[in-house]
Amino acid sequence: MKLPVYFHPTTTVLVDDSDTFLRSLSFQLDPSQPNISFYDTLEALDWFGRSARRADLPLHVNFDDPHQSAERRNVEVDLERIWRLSTQPQRFAMPSVLVVDYSMPQMDGLAFCQALRTHPCKKILFTGAADEKIAVDAFNRGLIDRYIRKSADDALDQLERELADLQKQFFQEQSKTVCDMLALHDFSFLSCDALAGVVQALYQAHGFVEHYVFPNPSGILFFDRAGKATLMIIETEKGLRSQFEMACDSNAPPSLLAALDERRILPFFHHVTGDGMYAAAVGEHWHRYCRKPEVCEGRETYYWALFEVPAGFLEGVNTSFDAFQRSQRPALAA
Repeated sequence: MKLPVYFHPTTTVLVDDSDTFLRSLSFQLDPSQPNISFYDTLEALDWFGRSARRADLPLHVNFDDPHQSAERRNVEVDLERIWRLSTQPQRFAMPSVLVVDYSMPQMDGLAFCQALRTHPCKKILFTGAADEKIAVDAFNRGLIDRYIRKSADDALDQLERELADLQKQFFQEQSKTVCDMLALHDFSFLSCDALAGVVQALYQAHGFVEHYVFPNPSGILFFDRAGKATLMIIETEKGLRSQFEMACDSNAPPSLLAALDERRILPFFHHVTGDGMYAAAVGEHWHRYCRKPEVCEGRETYYWALFEVPAGFLEGVNTSFDAFQRSQRPALAA
């Protein structure tokens, strides 16, 4: 299991020709996850055409040397742009999963999915029992990602499980290229099953709803529903050695050097250097900026700790999930 370089709540799209069924389904789904309903397929297709898409992932090719062959050209990743996605209020309106009925008068569910074949959202056919053979064929042809029988006793439970699973798959696929590149360098934790498990546990324990890989110091930037930021700093043995060497070069107090050398602390000297490294101005007050690290044994040994993000450390304003839901409630309930 790989940890996507970013994750945030998105919008589930429900399409069915029965307005009554849509209202009932929308009401029964997890109220913490936004959804939007359409009983008119043409209106739904028009909405998809205007919906937010994540076409701005921070990858671009550097053509500084036009004489280089394509396979030798540099690919640059703007890591700052990843966490700055958190300042875009419409990120929560991006559709990640479609739930569509099969039998509809204007356009059946498979024709609807075919019309959206190039759209990255995951697709669930929510079908009657008589349509099951059609659904299996559509799944085998890659038109849909899942199908669920409406008549199943646990249909709603199945749907909520699949929605959660497919939303995760959506982000893994959207960030796969960036994730693979970063995991080869200073962000190996992105492809570590054990560390991904730690991150999921932190979501549950602290009420986080979104995360973004953070460049300096390296780690994961979390936000809760209210937009409060928490930084999970993640270091390896190599990273801690760099911290120790930087502190030595800056004539850090012996007590700090000993704590770093013995892996008893994980520092975040944010107020002086901006990059988390020690500087002489910290002086003897280094304890204020350190946490006892937790250890995760995965692809390698990871040391991590959670830090509150101080005011002014992040540039830009996070639009919280709560604020988005308040602003969108009339539209999403339509």
